[in-house]
Amino acid sequence: MNLRIQSTPNPLARKYILPEDVKAEGKVSYQEAEQCQHVPLAHALISSVGVRQVHFFENVITITQDGSQNWAHLDERVQQMITDTLPHHDACFVESLESPTPTREDLPDDVREVEEILDVTIRPSLQMDGGDVEVLAVEGAVITVRYLGACGGCPSAFEGTLQAMRYALSDGLGKDIEVVAV
Repeated sequence: MNLRIQSTPNPLARKYILPEDVKAEGKVSYQEAEQCQHVPLAHALISSVGVRQVHFFENVITITQDGSQNWAHLDERVQQMITDTLPHHDACFVESLESPTPTREDLPDDVREVEEILDVTIRPSLQMDGGDVEVLAVEGAVITVRYLGACGGCPSAFEGTLQAMRYALSDGLGKDIEVVAV
């Protein structure tokens, strides 16, 4: 299999770029094996010793580890799991039949506006580095976000990226904004 491995700004995260999609639509992150029993590829990866998070986006899998594993050894295990499991993986999997993922149109206007600004200013850089950001709430001038993939726990995400989001959103919304990451 033609698989590329790239480092990310987060020393505890790596991107595995595959020749085909692992998530046909949207993105998803898992931090517990129980969350992804319905996705065997994600379940195999998150169940590996030292793996703290698995993030799927298009043809990229981002693995975040807890720091206890040597990357060379973990890369070898991850590649083997991907090679073994990918032929049986369905990139069109749905997260839940009980509560479908809301579409952009389902979001409140203020959240949708923030998402659209992030789509053109911040999100492409985060996705290029194996991560993303999710808007959790917009309450007046305070916007609460959660980092996904390689961005979770990355030192630059909690310093420079938060500042970049604050500037981009303040400019785009025309008022001073505070961005809080949880």
